[in-house]
Amino acid sequence: MSYDEHAAAATMFPWLDRRSLLKKGLMTMGTGLVCSLASPAVAAVRMPTNTGSASYRINFRNGHTGESFNGVYRVGNKYLPDAFNSINRVLRDFRTGEEFPIDPRSIDILYMLHHKIGSPQNFEILSGYRSPTTNSMLREASARSGVARNSLHMVGQAIDLRVGGFSTRKIRDAAIDLRAGGVGFYPSSDFVHVDSGKVRHW
Repeated sequence: MSYDEHAAAATMFPWLDRRSLLKKGLMTMGTGLVCSLASPAVAAVRMPTNTGSASYRINFRNGHTGESFNGVYRVGNKYLPDAFNSINRVLRDFRTGEEFPIDPRSIDILYMLHHKIGSPQNFEILSGYRSPTTNSMLREASARSGVARNSLHMVGQAIDLRVGGFSTRKIRDAAIDLRAGGVGFYPSSDFVHVDSGKVRHW
């Protein structure tokens, strides 16, 4: 099944755990295939409509592992499976090593956000996919309610980030202006949360 179908399934059935997704075949895809762009991404993130064969490149670094992705993840209205194999690896749960398909709409949000803030620096990613085990551990260890019980990190729809030398408040404001999903602001920890869920902010 394509990444678009996975993204739709993750949105409609957020209670499915990784094992359920595996059983339903939502994590399989042919290496020679390209994936069609989900229409919700176009509407929510307001990507250019005259995409044609334009290439969309994203560059980010995992702040915990030092691993990075720098490449084209989408051409025109097609997502590139090989690129997402690498993206999934870089944005895996670094605590457990588990990988999970990242929602392509989340990467579209990163792309638009980076262009909106106009910083020459690339994103430092603090959290991409988060396994239920890790999420539960972080929730118990957190002195505040910053870790949601049903976090979208657990279905590959959320990313926590910062940009070196750039105000996280400005990143927060730019992300809210996109109206592409959820935006969380954590100034004491110096990061911004973005996700491809409902439009909201906190």
